[in-house]
Amino acid sequence: DQAENLEQAIEYLKAALQVRTRKDFSYEWASTQKNLAAIYEQRILGKREENLELSIDCCEKALQVFTYENYPVDWATTQINLGNTYRHRIYGVPVENLEKAVAHCENTLQVFTRDNNPQKWAGIQFSLGTLYKNLGEFCKRNPEQNLEKAIECYQNALSVTEREVFPFQWAEYKNSLGNAYRHRVQGDKRENYRKAIACFQEAKEVHTRQAFPKDYVKTLGNIGNAHQKVGQLGEAYKTFKEAIETVESLRGEITSGNEAKRKLAEEWNKLYQWMVKVCLELGTTEPEYYAKALEYVERSKARNLVELLANRELPKGKIPETLWAELQQLHRAISAEQRILEDAERLTRIEHDLFRVANPHLEISLPDRTKLNQLQQQYDERLASARHIDLNFSLTQQVERISCQEIQELLPDDKTAIIEWYILDSGQMFCTFIITHQGVQPIWKSTSKHLEELEKWRVEYLTTYQERKYQWSSDLAARLKRLAEILHIEEILARVPKTCNQVILIPHRFLHLFPLHALPVSLETWLRYNQETECLEPATNPCLLDCFREGARYAPSCQLLQRLQQEQRPEFQYLFGIQNPTPDLYEDYEWDLGAVGAIKKQFADSYILKQADAKKSEILRFDENAKTVTQHEELLKAHCLFFFCHGYFALVAPLDSGLQLADKCLTLGDIITHLNLKNCRLVTLSACETGLTDFTNISDEYLSLPYGFLLAGSTNVVSSLWTVSATATALLMAKFYEELQQQTNIAIALNTAQCWLRDTTVQGFQDWLSQSKLSRIWQRELGKYFNQIEKKQGATTKPFESPYYWAAFCAIGKGV
Repeated sequence: DQAENLEQAIEYLKAALQVRTRKDFSYEWASTQKNLAAIYEQRILGKREENLELSIDCCEKALQVFTYENYPVDWATTQINLGNTYRHRIYGVPVENLEKAVAHCENTLQVFTRDNNPQKWAGIQFSLGTLYKNLGEFCKRNPEQNLEKAIECYQNALSVTEREVFPFQWAEYKNSLGNAYRHRVQGDKRENYRKAIACFQEAKEVHTRQAFPKDYVKTLGNIGNAHQKVGQLGEAYKTFKEAIETVESLRGEITSGNEAKRKLAEEWNKLYQWMVKVCLELGTTEPEYYAKALEYVERSKARNLVELLANRELPKGKIPETLWAELQQLHRAISAEQRILEDAERLTRIEHDLFRVANPHLEISLPDRTKLNQLQQQYDERLASARHIDLNFSLTQQVERISCQEIQELLPDDKTAIIEWYILDSGQMFCTFIITHQGVQPIWKSTSKHLEELEKWRVEYLTTYQERKYQWSSDLAARLKRLAEILHIEEILARVPKTCNQVILIPHRFLHLFPLHALPVSLETWLRYNQETECLEPATNPCLLDCFREGARYAPSCQLLQRLQQEQRPEFQYLFGIQNPTPDLYEDYEWDLGAVGAIKKQFADSYILKQADAKKSEILRFDENAKTVTQHEELLKAHCLFFFCHGYFALVAPLDSGLQLADKCLTLGDIITHLNLKNCRLVTLSACETGLTDFTNISDEYLSLPYGFLLAGSTNVVSSLWTVSATATALLMAKFYEELQQQTNIAIALNTAQCWLRDTTVQGFQDWLSQSKLSRIWQRELGKYFNQIEKKQGATTKPFESPYYWAAFCAIGKGV
């Protein structure tokens, strides 16, 4: 494990410093400090910003001994390390860090010259070029001057780097020179982009798809970007199309650690963003490209899910044992071959650097991907068989496309609409797709200013939620009003036909964190959708869900929605429940307030694991000897799962997010890999923050507990977006399950319960209690609670009118 190896190296070097003191072994002490600096710069564990500061400190200590006069080469190489660390430094002012990095790199040119060490000199020139480019492009520090310096440095590096001897360095230098031309301020814009494209095309001759597909994709991205900037949208579309097809053929090939995996995934995600932007621009004159933009949005989400799950154990789902074993064996063989190829690619580059200087004509074999291609072909053949058995299984294993026509066919009638958001990189835009039976409606596109406002709103919302929850809950209604303005929800709804009575919301990235169904709307908008409603009474403070009588629900993506709609779950008689599994939920007070008991009465049969018995080891039974996992037999029978427990989301490792049970956590990884909910119609997560997803990641995957349960087989999930009020949640859940006795539509049942909780007065709750299925004990307890409110605020007050109480829960999935 690379992280463990680096930690061990740090311990060994620290131990060496106990012997190699500066006083007794000054040169060895300085060398050890220099080596320690390099390890800290690469360190995986710990905070990145602190590791970089430690690296700088070690370099500066080494330079106390390594002076230009006494040890010029050691001095120069330490200067290089120090420059590299300042380039990546997080603390301090970015411009100042880059300028310090430039100074350190320029110092080394006193030792390494073009004549005495041309390759070292070329590497320093390349580093300087990158620093000048970053100063000009990102920091906007004298961009005209610094970008000219960058071009000069890259050209210097290329002047001593022959393609035949150092093809990989040469291609990297060409790529960087192309990027410098792409951002150049001086000269004719079109001529600069022509030069940039020429550099990228030359680099592509080395970075071929067959030998180095990841570099090939990066180079294609640069070419497509350059075409887009000069308005050559057709060429940009073709180039991005080829790059994306290559990316999708590389499923699971990011094997070099979590950080590298995340970084590369985010780089590839930009390809989809660029493609969507090109399609939107083409769509202004050729509307069919709007449909293509939507298709690439969906493909982006599909690829990220496949990549995330690629190197984990295969989920079993409903796959027969023999077929699953074959797939698992091929899956492991593919992963092993990918690691071999990654090592071979790395060694090929090293061999070029080491041997072709002395022997330029030496032929070094390129990585052979034939075996990997054969294994993937076998895997795809077996996957096709699995797809007929378990629709969700193939969704986690390969990027499957969905056409705009197929998306339209997801709509059950002409009274249903899909609203799907998509956020492009910072400084660009976000857009909203509206899909009806008539096709993709005119797309709403924001300005860069709107995106800045959205980002600012997001930061303020999350910061206040994490640090000042009382203020956050008090201000929630006002915050949602501002979000509605930023998203231009009125303009979006104006494009949804007024005949629609049902809406499916598909958020993107951090929009998954917010209750879009609770966004306030104007009375005019509400009236537009309620003109034919009998006994029409004007809504007091209408919101989006009030506009759609047949429900507002969510879906992670159109592709997953397509799979869910193909599943049939007509039965709803058997309940499997987890009730108050941790002591804080039952020792002094049963925090479900009797809701689980009331819900249980509405099912013909049930199985409840309560308090200390509600263990992960009961749900999933691990056999250490046989290395197998079997789930509780009652789970296979369950039509409904109900969890009343604590939930949490792990930002650093989303697959470790989970539900806290009596012994251990049931993680998202466990849910996807081991649960088979083939008979389940609804999973209700009556716990805090069970609907959260990774808002720090720019990738598109909607990885959360609800998504995990959908992939495990359930067709619907109800989950929460924030830490919820226990009383309000118990009442909402009791009413929600009451509604489910009257109708099969889960979204309508939840929306009805939410409106009831929002609009009901103290007197109304008191009247309802005696008719509810809550036990007499809890009827009395809640009666006392409402009596106290009545004394203070009166019988007509609405105690749960704030969205804090009723808006946290979302219905995600098929709907019925």
